[in-house]
Amino acid sequence: MVQRKRYLEKLKKLKDKQIIKVVTGVRRCGKSTLLKQFQEYLKSCGVEERQIISINFEDVSNEPLMDYKALHDFVVKQLIPGKMTYVFLDEVQAVPQYQKAVDSLFIRDNVDLYITGSNAYLLSGELATLLSGRFIEIQMLPFSFAEYYEFVGGDKRDAWQAYFKNGGFPFAARLDDDEIRKDYLMGIYSTVLLKDIVARKGISNVPLLESVIKYLFDNIGSIVSSKKIADSLTSFGRRTSPITVENYIKALQESFVLYKASRYDIRGKQHLKSLEKYYLVDVGLRRLLLGNKNADIGHLLENIVYLELIRRGFSVDIGKVGDLGIDFVAHSGGDRVYYQVAASILDPSAYQREIRPLKKIADHYPKYILTMDEISMGEDGIKQRNILDFLLEQS
Repeated sequence: MVQRKRYLEKLKKLKDKQIIKVVTGVRRCGKSTLLKQFQEYLKSCGVEERQIISINFEDVSNEPLMDYKALHDFVVKQLIPGKMTYVFLDEVQAVPQYQKAVDSLFIRDNVDLYITGSNAYLLSGELATLLSGRFIEIQMLPFSFAEYYEFVGGDKRDAWQAYFKNGGFPFAARLDDDEIRKDYLMGIYSTVLLKDIVARKGISNVPLLESVIKYLFDNIGSIVSSKKIADSLTSFGRRTSPITVENYIKALQESFVLYKASRYDIRGKQHLKSLEKYYLVDVGLRRLLLGNKNADIGHLLENIVYLELIRRGFSVDIGKVGDLGIDFVAHSGGDRVYYQVAASILDPSAYQREIRPLKKIADHYPKYILTMDEISMGEDGIKQRNILDFLLEQS
């Protein structure tokens, strides 16, 4: 089993702190496994089994606890006076009004509380109001390439080809059969679509929703707008409005399927309000729905780099410098790093296309071009790096 070290370290630092630890992420990205790994860590620190209460609300045997008061009372009865009890509530958004149980447990000095959820509703509305300033969110993603390679081993290039093709959902990485893997990923997609979006949002026009999803999956790394998507779908006979498209996109973001990168004016030092890009939580989902149709390798590489920057704790925008674009402006604290991503820059025109925008930036923050090339190129302090080396480096 691959240790999800980046997330485990965050949980270790927060152990026994008077704050609710909220782990969010798309379904099947490894949240439940992370909780189990952390529970093993607790035991290695001398925590007794009876000090750990773990409830997974996807387990039908826990159905009697789907009432928030029953849940609260069940946990309270097992608390040990004078000792910390570590409470893990997995997929807790399944419990109506779970916020009331969480709030009541949180105020107890001998409860260290950890919850997970597969939808951003977990942190919206009443919970955010009740627990404002009293929770910290840990956003979880499927395997990075480094985690995937640690899991599968073997030749680095072979591992990369499989990761680029199939994505990084942890259980899918165990499956050797293409058809079984496809069925498994389709199961994730269908569950997210029907449970987290259609049912929760009350969407009746599912074919239209799937058309929006396929459009976005087909245009990852491209600048889009709700109006552009609505106009395109309408022209193909699926009449819709920008507001409907916007609502669908929001639902996909709330289910952690889609991530938005806003535009940032580097010279003006401000975010722009329109024409953003969207990236998928896992490139394997794109291939699942679209096959290899119109697969732009550069944009798929962008998607993988974007997710890696998110994992490393950056806030990531797309950049604008004059009339030129920068693939990523990665912010962390007061620091900033600029990235261009391309399959190759060995062709002189490709080299100029990628380096020219970076040379237009007047500040002295680091600037990189990430490519699949093995030969290192660059000038004026701009460094070119191999994408695999970048993805496998310790950070």
